[in-house]
Amino acid sequence: MANKTVIIATLNAAWIASNSANFMTPDYLKMMWRRMEFLQIVLQMGYSFIVTDVDILWLRDPFPHFYGDADIQVSSDHYGDNSTDSNNIANTGFYYVKSNEKTIKFYKFWYKSKDRIPGSNDQDAFNGIRRDPLINKIGLEIEFLDTAFFGGFCKPSKDLNLVCTMHANCCVGSDKIHDLRMSIEDWKKYMALPIEERTAKPQSWTVPRICGN
Repeated sequence: MANKTVIIATLNAAWIASNSANFMTPDYLKMMWRRMEFLQIVLQMGYSFIVTDVDILWLRDPFPHFYGDADIQVSSDHYGDNSTDSNNIANTGFYYVKSNEKTIKFYKFWYKSKDRIPGSNDQDAFNGIRRDPLINKIGLEIEFLDTAFFGGFCKPSKDLNLVCTMHANCCVGSDKIHDLRMSIEDWKKYMALPIEERTAKPQSWTVPRICGN
């Protein structure tokens, strides 16, 4: 990755404890869209970035598994085995954006969509505009990250030998905390195995236990 990249960790809905910013309340939506304004400024300053919710475990370096040509690459709750399939549903809890003219134009369009889709948060708006004709017009390349590497409780990675991140999606409240702790224990047990045993066969999670579908 030749350009400058920053990592921006954000609180997601299930981790916001303040009564003034409960999920999908006006204060919550105002906070989410202010974040979008900030991210647009980051792009305009020439920085690419990764946005990551704090309920995501980072287990390996994700950069080797990013797509080379994509302008925006975003995680998905339910990945359909085709990274360019717009039927994949984006989860903006984890995504990587390159700073260029195309992404800056898209971010401006994305931000304005809060008025076109009243009452939506940034993720809902993204899913609402991801097939808009503007995408092709500006030549923006959007790809969805493979859950084999970027999994979550909605669709866990099947092999711990491959996984880079584990997202506590499809889950809220104390259930999320419970299964995140189990995920950490799974990873500790995996890392304690001799390397030959780890790589001899796929190693899997014991989660989701409470979360997930």
